[in-house]
Amino acid sequence: MENRSQNFEPDNLDLQILGVLMEDATIPYTEIAKKLIVSGGTIHVRMKKMQDIGVIKGSHLMIDPQKIGYDICAFLGIFLEKGSQYKDAVENLRNIKEIVELHYCTGLYSMFAKIICRDTNHLRHVLNEDIQGVKGIQRTETFISLEESIKRQITLQ
Repeated sequence: MENRSQNFEPDNLDLQILGVLMEDATIPYTEIAKKLIVSGGTIHVRMKKMQDIGVIKGSHLMIDPQKIGYDICAFLGIFLEKGSQYKDAVENLRNIKEIVELHYCTGLYSMFAKIICRDTNHLRHVLNEDIQGVKGIQRTETFISLEESIKRQITLQ
């Protein structure tokens, strides 16, 4: 699928719709329409367009991992043996459910990952058994988060 979002120029109404939904993705289109003083059909058409071109990539339920027993958040700098192993490494890392984000990056590391684990024993297992076993990974460097101080979406206006 081609990337048509490059030509998308959101207007003020698009930004307002996105702003409302970023605060509460469960709000019905009719409520958004009332809030923004437009028709429900307008909201539906705008949302469909933004979904079709990939501006909106779905909606997500956000949970607090600590409330369900996942107490460790760690960041992992990953060094690859060769840059050409990136795609294969990503496919293997995709199968490790504790990795919740993975970025290809510049700088010291080839990749940077965010990992959520139950405790330090779980983290040790994921690092030693799962991640270090991925072909092409030379070594890793782990940073344990002590507190998440800011977590937010991009501000639209």
